[in-house]
Amino acid sequence: MSEPQDTPTGGAGSAAPATPFDWVGGEDAVRRLVDRFYDLMDLEPRFAQLRAIHPTTLDGSRDKLFWFLCGWLGGPDHFVERFGHPRLRARHMPYRIGIAERDQWMSAMTQAMVECELDVELQRRLAASFANTADWMRNV
Repeated sequence: MSEPQDTPTGGAGSAAPATPFDWVGGEDAVRRLVDRFYDLMDLEPRFAQLRAIHPTTLDGSRDKLFWFLCGWLGGPDHFVERFGHPRLRARHMPYRIGIAERDQWMSAMTQAMVECELDVELQRRLAASFANTADWMRNV
């Protein structure tokens, strides 16, 4: 997954966040984002195809995405410390990921970013990075 673009430039008297991780708001904010993403996937019928390729319980998926996003955003490398290099495409290859799953993933993450009230410019930048990766993950 390509890492998010640079952080914003601070205006007069304001310091720009050092990393996208800081811009999001740190670990607590990343956890809220991930939890809202998986809550939406679990509750909204429009994400049924995406939900179907996940385990019955989402606890492990929640933790792995949280750990991954922390490092990807420039924070602690929790995922790498536990599992080594993310190898995203290889790790997802056993699951059928088509256009519908890609689009549902993007829709759920976009909605989660809005509901978690991430900065609009940050949402735009993250959505662009997520979209590239989500498309690259397709295997059907």
